[in-house]
Order: sequence, then C-alpha cells, then structure tokens
Amino acid sequence: MSKTAVLFPGQGSQTPDMRDAVAARRPDLIERALEVVGDDPFLRVEDGTRFAQPAIYCASIVAWERLRDSGLRADVVAGHSLGEVAALVAAEVISAEDGLTLVATRGRLMQESGERAGDGSMLALLGTGAAERAAQVAEPHGLTVANDNAPNQVVLSGGRAAFGAATATAKGLGLRAVPLPVTGAFHSPYMAEAVPEFTAALAQIEFAQPTTAVVSSVTTQPFDDVAARLADALTMPVRWRETIVALHDGGASRFVETGPGKVLTGLVRRTVTDVEALTAEQLEAANA
Repeated sequence: MSKTAVLFPGQGSQTPDMRDAVAARRPDLIERALEVVGDDPFLRVEDGTRFAQPAIYCASIVAWERLRDSGLRADVVAGHSLGEVAALVAAEVISAEDGLTLVATRGRLMQESGERAGDGSMLALLGTGAAERAAQVAEPHGLTVANDNAPNQVVLSGGRAAFGAATATAKGLGLRAVPLPVTGAFHSPYMAEAVPEFTAALAQIEFAQPTTAVVSSVTTQPFDDVAARLADALTMPVRWRETIVALHDGGASRFVETGPGKVLTGLVRRTVTDVEALTAEQLEAANA
C-alpha cells in the first residue's frame, strides 16, 4: 500500500513570508518565540542559527497544521536537522510550545559553540558522485561529513583552514566545493560543548508515544530514545539521503514538504525515482 511521508525542513529553508504566515494562524507562537529567544527571530533570521532555527520551526508547524486541517494524513514523518523537532510535534510526541523551547535552546547553543570554536564552518560538495566520494575529500583534511543530503550534494564540517586543500581534492575528483555562510561546523564534534546543556533541556520535556511513525535522520530508523537521538544530532551527521531511501523502501511513494521553502522536495527528486514529491504550496494548489 502506498504511503505518504511528510517532511520538515531544516536551516536554509527560510522564506520572507514566514512571519506573516505564523501571525495569521498561530500568533501565540510568535509571542512564545519572543519570550524564549529574547528577540523576534523572524526579523533576525539572517543573524545566525539562534534566530533562524526558531523562525523556521514556527513556520513549519503552521504549514503542517494547515496541511493537516485540509485533510492530509501522514503515514510517516521525518525532519532534516532541526526539522526533527517539528516532525515529533506532528506525531504528538511533544507539544508545539515545548518544541519551540527546545529549538530556541538548540539554536542558541549551536551558535555559541560555533563562535567559541572559532574557525569552524561548512563546505558543500556538489556534483555527480558527491555522496560516494565525500569521505575521500573529508578524511585527508580532518573534516567530517555533516549532511549527506542527496547523491550529488554533501556538506562537510570542520576548520576553515582546511577548506582550500579540500577544495583542491574535490576538484581532482570532479566535484565542486562551495563554502557555506555559516559560523559553525554543525553536526560535527565541534558542537560537543552544546550537548550537556541541550541534554539538560531535553530532560525537562515529557515525551509521549508517537501517533505517527517518526524516522530519525541520525539513525534512518524510527526514533527509539527521543532525547538521546536529538542530543546525538548535534554532533552526528544528518543522513538525509539514507533517510529518504529508507522511507521509500518502507513504502512511501508520496513525499510532501511542509514548508517553508522547497529544499527537501528537490533532494527527494534527486535521491529516489518513481515518486511524487510536492511542496506544501504545490499540494494546496492541486487541492484548490
């Protein structure tokens, strides 16, 4: 039987209309964001992960609620990086309010860890075979695979000082290397300082049993210990390509990205064939 997988985006999916969408449906989330972030994250979304993560999270929750209320039923959900928290909300494992608290804490800790580490950042590898050759680029230069996004798109994390040599190695393998405008080596050991405080924040949250299957992009399997897997995600890679393959192998032939943005829809189309991949806007237009 064909299944529908609903996907929740991570950082980099922000759009200019996020605040208006949230204000129209869940003004309480904006009020809560002001409280837990200490500023309006929508107005400062380009000022670092501390602000981008809670803004994208709120927009994802609103997009999901709109799709759910229009009749969309998810057989399984998954999230890319911070999107995992929104996926857990969709599966009723945690409340939207608790999810926002976690995301605000997560974003702040990741930004602070990145700033303390100094030269950490991320380098995208693009081109045919990027996923297969990523280790050949990363390992000789002390970098790690942070996001295995699609067969032709992988992101490495580590010290900026190694990026020049890694770029030359990538070029020799027929790949293009592009530094990303981030201030931290996310999803790598550079984030280790963030783990204890985030683990303490997770310990304050009550987790319920999921009403919908939730697949972890750390393990590519259904969440077992939710708190442990969310903490692991700070320092371990996002295995998104493998997650999409696992969802597909599990019977998902329809993938719907909640929004904001359309990043995940593109990654699905590059990873698996013979599936329907839609953004929230495309699905709503089709049902209009």
